[in-house]
Amino acid sequence: MSLFWYRSWSASDFVPDKEYRSRAPDNCVNFRRNTDIVYAVSQASGTLPSEPEEDTFPSVVYGLLGILIVNPMMYKLELMIYHGSKTHQFTGGANLLSAIIVLAIMILPTLINISETALKAVPDDYRKSSLALGASKIQTIFKVVVPSAKSGIMSAIVLGVGRAIGEAMAILLVAGNAVSLPLPFNSVRFLTTAIVSEMGYASGTHRQVLFTIGLVLFIFIMIINLILTYVLKRGDLDE
Repeated sequence: MSLFWYRSWSASDFVPDKEYRSRAPDNCVNFRRNTDIVYAVSQASGTLPSEPEEDTFPSVVYGLLGILIVNPMMYKLELMIYHGSKTHQFTGGANLLSAIIVLAIMILPTLINISETALKAVPDDYRKSSLALGASKIQTIFKVVVPSAKSGIMSAIVLGVGRAIGEAMAILLVAGNAVSLPLPFNSVRFLTTAIVSEMGYASGTHRQVLFTIGLVLFIFIMIINLILTYVLKRGDLDE
């Protein structure tokens, strides 16, 4: 926000750096915990750069890699499964399974980066206290660290799923873009690819249907967010 016409402020101006946080006394648990949380939230929101910053590839790069690597592998698998079949229409590897694999690879950087930030934001005092009470490292990870970073991990899942649902270019290249039943080895057309492929020449009712598809995608993402929020709050109440 801009407080004066000559000075622009952002959230990073109010976030303590790591060196300042490391000099805090060990008994200031609340200070260290709160500043760690603020630091992690600032990283996730983009107001503070992550350490280190990772380059992100555009969707078309994932699609091209899918054409060069995933599609030939899926075509070989398709030939093995449907060898001698007279009813199956071979897709050359451009099928639903290839699109699923490419989307899974695409959302991995988002899931890993945000989950790692959330796990690093858990104070070391939690780990030390758990180990001091006799818990093993595995028990500390799954009983203390992961539950403490649960909200950040759930946020990573929401962002990853949202990106997968809204993706169009990569799956347009690897899924075959054919209208058929969504079976693993069938070429399919996703809702997003239908909008991209048909919006250029659509008019009248056809164009309204494409806008309705976008509304359906928006509602679907909202439902996923509400479900994950409900599960998260229910888990906190059970604890």
